Amino acid sequence: MDILSALINAVPDILAWQVVLAMVAGLIGGIVLGAIPGLGAPMGIAMLIPLTYGMEPLVALGMLAGVHNGASFGGAIPAVLLRIPGTTSAIFTTLDGYPLAQKGKAGAAVWLAAVSSAVGGVLSALSLIILAPMLMLVTLAFGPSEIFWVTVFGLASVSILLGNRPGKGVIAAAVGLLISLVGQDRISGQERFTFGQIELLNGPLVVAVLTGIYALPPAWNMIEKALSAKFAQSKIEKPEKGLWTYRQLIPVWLKSSLIGIVVGVLPGSSGGSSSAIAYNETKRASKHPEEFGHGSVEGLAAAEAGNNADNAAAMIPALTLGVPGSGVAALMLGALLIHGLHPGPELFQNAPDVVYGYMLQMLVTSALILPFGGYFATKIFAKALMIPATMLGILIIAVTVLGIYTVNNSMFDVYLLLGSGVLGYFMEKLRYPPAPLVLGLVLGSVAEYNLRLAMIISNDDWTVLFSRPISLIILALIVVVIGLPVGLKLLAQRKRATAR
Repeated sequence: MDILSALINAVPDILAWQVVLAMVAGLIGGIVLGAIPGLGAPMGIAMLIPLTYGMEPLVALGMLAGVHNGASFGGAIPAVLLRIPGTTSAIFTTLDGYPLAQKGKAGAAVWLAAVSSAVGGVLSALSLIILAPMLMLVTLAFGPSEIFWVTVFGLASVSILLGNRPGKGVIAAAVGLLISLVGQDRISGQERFTFGQIELLNGPLVVAVLTGIYALPPAWNMIEKALSAKFAQSKIEKPEKGLWTYRQLIPVWLKSSLIGIVVGVLPGSSGGSSSAIAYNETKRASKHPEEFGHGSVEGLAAAEAGNNADNAAAMIPALTLGVPGSGVAALMLGALLIHGLHPGPELFQNAPDVVYGYMLQMLVTSALILPFGGYFATKIFAKALMIPATMLGILIIAVTVLGIYTVNNSMFDVYLLLGSGVLGYFMEKLRYPPAPLVLGLVLGSVAEYNLRLAMIISNDDWTVLFSRPISLIILALIVVVIGLPVGLKLLAQRKRATAR
């Protein structure tokens, strides 16, 4: 089946009323989650994964796609109204969004953020639709050795490049790999680290670990700090005309979206990186750089377009290679596995309706930001900021526990959820990134299985791992990823020594 036919065949599937309802509900919920400081897409997706367990794949993925895109935009609402970034990637939105709100142009600023987010998201989804099938064709040449090295590359890149503490990222990934070893050996059937627990024979419930790591720590932090989000809001007026024109901002949107797409494809990148690069590049090229930080429409447009442009792009390596471009993409990998969908060429061959349908859902939910993230919706969503933090935290915990329990009707899964939550809580306090742990859990079994399969095929000849050009290219990339932080650190030390 060619790509165009697969896309056309997927259109009726995503237009089914259940799927449309799921996309809209996910988008609205995502905007609300993004608008509440401290929450965002990772926690929202982590909460929803167990609730989508019994759904059809396209219904579940449509809801998760809505949350993904909605939360990325939702962070702009408190950034504009309160100078509080709802998500970390909305930090650069505050620089010009809030000054516009202080000038009485809050409605126009929020509308511009919605349009910019929609443009970035749509272009990112188009890049996913175009580039993912092309990369999939390349992966058809991959054998067990190449797949093993790709998983190692994913673990190395996310562990080292995500955040500014490579050592802690590596430790987190190692913990994830250790957890992935629990259960029956896929080749020999030998039990490992089950401690006599029947529930662990098939390994720990991935959704319980993911949800505990991402959903519970923010909720506990809310209750711990006893925050009340009753901030003094900027008044939202109807968007005024004349503040900006499409002709003025089209070049900004295109350039910022391209930056976001490139950053999104790179493993270990994030929306914060893309919005920062897009903002700084737009300021550098602007005819009026002095306006940035004081209410520049170009700055606001660049930050939001770059932020949302990495959403779908981060799924390009995730769907084709199993290597996520962001922490949220790592969670989406877990969601795919829960529904029996394994990333790689087999996904495109065995479930084209699902994978191409998901691509179109990322496109549709990005476009839906316009009607659901505009003036009227923003006035409603901003009310979510008035919910007491303690009440919201308790509600999140209750929904999360209920969702995990309903997966297998097992209290063991709930205990696993709570244990993972405690682990995630202390990781957050000690500033260990959760994404490498999640990726280690998801990819650990894949790496082990393909390594052992390669050894069996080659009669335990280790040179098979280095015998093919593709393997050597991936190995070279791994060396670059590992050596890059070391090289940059040494270069910085040399510059400081020279300056003295």
